[in-house]
Amino acid sequence: MSTSPALPRRRSRRFDSLEQEAFLNLWRTYDRLRALEDALFTSHDLTAQQYNALRLLRGVSPGTLPTLTLAERLVSRAPDITRLLDKLAQRGLIERQRPPDNRRTVRIGITPAGLALLERLDEPVRDCHARQLGHLKPAELKQLIQTLHAAREPHEPDGSSWANQ
Repeated sequence: MSTSPALPRRRSRRFDSLEQEAFLNLWRTYDRLRALEDALFTSHDLTAQQYNALRLLRGVSPGTLPTLTLAERLVSRAPDITRLLDKLAQRGLIERQRPPDNRRTVRIGITPAGLALLERLDEPVRDCHARQLGHLKPAELKQLIQTLHAAREPHEPDGSSWANQ
């Protein structure tokens, strides 16, 4: 038998700081919301990043974007933009053009097949977003958007298309 006095049980802290708690909650939220999106895009043999590239290209259609401009506008960084575009090109969803006056530049455009795929995805994507966040009131969504913008704003690169959204 021990004669030492019982020490009070120390409650372990789940987080080292408020910043860590916020970050881990953001990461967990992303993981849960992304699972719904992944299920949708996988059923169309796409990744979320490929869908985003197609969506951006539809926004400039019938025009094109330089590869690096497209990469900068993606929601998340694409370390291998060439491979991402290769897969879309193999499926006939995008086309690459090299302007005759500057062969170093590659411009990317969406094809009719890419536009048709996005049109088929429009309603399922809206439904997915409704399942992800439709339980929030409009005022809550606006506040969430403002808070997320404030959190990432000091970390956006200069000239980012996301800086003023």
